[in-house]
Amino acid sequence: MSNQKFSQERLMNVLQAPQISEKATYVAEKYEQVIFRVDSTATKPEIKAAVELMFKVDVESVQVALVKGKQKRFGKFMGRRKNWKKAYVCLAPGQKINFAESEQG
Repeated sequence: MSNQKFSQERLMNVLQAPQISEKATYVAEKYEQVIFRVDSTATKPEIKAAVELMFKVDVESVQVALVKGKQKRFGKFMGRRKNWKKAYVCLAPGQKINFAESEQG
């Protein structure tokens, strides 16, 4: 676990929320990956260190995708939601993150 390079305060703010959807569940079962909504300035090494620190698991790799914000209408005005970043975190074989368990603990 190599999270000595990053400040602990920064790592606590990198992960925003787990992304829970049908696609996320499918990816978790098939490829043993977990999807997180992350800070838009976060880098792959920071994401890896944050997951290892917060969930005490070994991370093999991280893939990042930038999700474009949708066009939305607010009355007669057109608005736009923010762009956001999501990270596909590939865990080492045999590792798991159980969100239901970590919320109570």
